Amino acid sequence: MHSIIRYVLSWLLTTAPILVSSASLQKVTSDIGPNPRNVGFYIYVPDQLAAKPPILVNPHWCHGDAQACYSGSQYATLASKYGFIVIYPDSPNTADKCWDVSSNDTLTHDAGGDSLGIASMVRWTLDKYNADPSRVFVTGISSGAMMTSVLIGAYPDIFAAGSAFAGVPYGCFAGSGYGVWSDACATGKVKKTGAEWVRLVEAGYPEYSGWRPKMQIYHGTVDEVLNYANFGEEIKEWTTVFGFSETPTATTPNTPVSGWTKYVYGASDWFQAYSAGGVTHDIRNQEATVMEWFDLTCVGDDCFKWGQGGPTAR
Repeated sequence: MHSIIRYVLSWLLTTAPILVSSASLQKVTSDIGPNPRNVGFYIYVPDQLAAKPPILVNPHWCHGDAQACYSGSQYATLASKYGFIVIYPDSPNTADKCWDVSSNDTLTHDAGGDSLGIASMVRWTLDKYNADPSRVFVTGISSGAMMTSVLIGAYPDIFAAGSAFAGVPYGCFAGSGYGVWSDACATGKVKKTGAEWVRLVEAGYPEYSGWRPKMQIYHGTVDEVLNYANFGEEIKEWTTVFGFSETPTATTPNTPVSGWTKYVYGASDWFQAYSAGGVTHDIRNQEATVMEWFDLTCVGDDCFKWGQGGPTAR
């Protein structure tokens, strides 16, 4: 059934006529609350919102920006179709536009860094548009994938699920400063046990003992920027966070693309890992698969929500 849904959605994305819309990417300059690093806030609000719209956060890649992320995927078009809101944060790091995924501030709940600015954007949007606090999601590629992991790890009370393309484990780039590039992590030399990774996640929000958002990762086997070894470390990290075995419960070849392999871990399809055979760091976004993972095509009451199913915090 899932493969049929993905096929139909992929067909709609490529063949359906473009919806006529006056909505556009807008910069928010209002006071949104704590934003110590002055992360830029861009938002796409479709003309026709759902009654209680979900929110999708889409952080960009290094050397990218909010506008490039907006035009580089189909999420705004899909938002117009399904009535959800898309937040496109813009990195304040003018040197290379990478995200702060290294500082203790950003890795810690409500402590500061880029992650707090993004969390404030979500909180502001929830209030401004009467959005659904139980349907907040995040997805990104490369540095955006790293920020996705940071937000899922440090803000499990805000996000219901994440989807990270060509990223690294939460905490892998940890260092002193807001713009640290960890060559050791990037080249796949940072190796930890599952228990060691979990300690990093727990340190991000030590007071938290609640529900954990589900997670989905993708990585190319010949990634030349963020070594494929990080894929295995991410699997160790999230399976241990969730209390799952590192042995997949299901393996599906050639999905969602020929040469890619999908691995499912634990109960209730709570953690998915996609190994993209022969793919470099320039991995292709898979909007249809991500939309299905977040259940963002759902417009009724019986949609996937925060707190629904899955394991609790460790």
